[in-house]
Amino acid sequence: MIKENLTTVQENIKMACQMAGKNEEEVTLVAVSKTKPIDLLMEAYECGCRHFGENKVQELVSKYEAMPKDIKWHMIGHLQRNKVKYIVDKVALIHSVDSLRLAEEISREAVKKDVEAAILIEVNVSQEDSKFGVSVDDSLSLIRQVSLLPNIQIKGLMTIAPYVENPEENKPYFEILRQLAVDISNKNIDNVSMNVLSMGMTGDYMVAIKEGATIVRVGTGIFGQRQYDV
Repeated sequence: MIKENLTTVQENIKMACQMAGKNEEEVTLVAVSKTKPIDLLMEAYECGCRHFGENKVQELVSKYEAMPKDIKWHMIGHLQRNKVKYIVDKVALIHSVDSLRLAEEISREAVKKDVEAAILIEVNVSQEDSKFGVSVDDSLSLIRQVSLLPNIQIKGLMTIAPYVENPEENKPYFEILRQLAVDISNKNIDNVSMNVLSMGMTGDYMVAIKEGATIVRVGTGIFGQRQYDV
């Protein structure tokens, strides 16, 4: 099942890239593996997946220990400050930084462990109360403050669009994030690049790619429905 699902997702990414006039190598597929057992992750790994996304620190750490070391792990869920120390030297990218206090903690732990922490600023473009993220209006101010911290690099932006039946409905949110990245990039802030746009999930990743996504986070589309009994 996973092999067939992955093939479908990869074909869709290729198609969306062609429609957007860009190279499919410009888009990284992160397999969202939260709640999934290691045997399913290994199946995806054997099909070529090297980027996996987790929501919970404990789950990420246990899978990190158990799985091949050429995997790039992505922390995509809300990150509590007291858990930063467990993952700062294990993840390729933290997608969900939405406050100065969290960034300061990441910086502190990165200095301690002598690593450079790559992060994205999470923006709540849709302004939904149920979602984390800094507002569009406050994002530049936060980025300016975070950019001054040691051992931390801002690579771009992330957003979680609303759940919709018609993926095209999320196009405006993706457009806003892309334009925000352009505006911030034009400020030429030291230690800040806007090369990464993490947006689009199983239901809307093709639309997100057409609007400029460089990372799409696909879970159900690869692994099937979530399992909460793990």
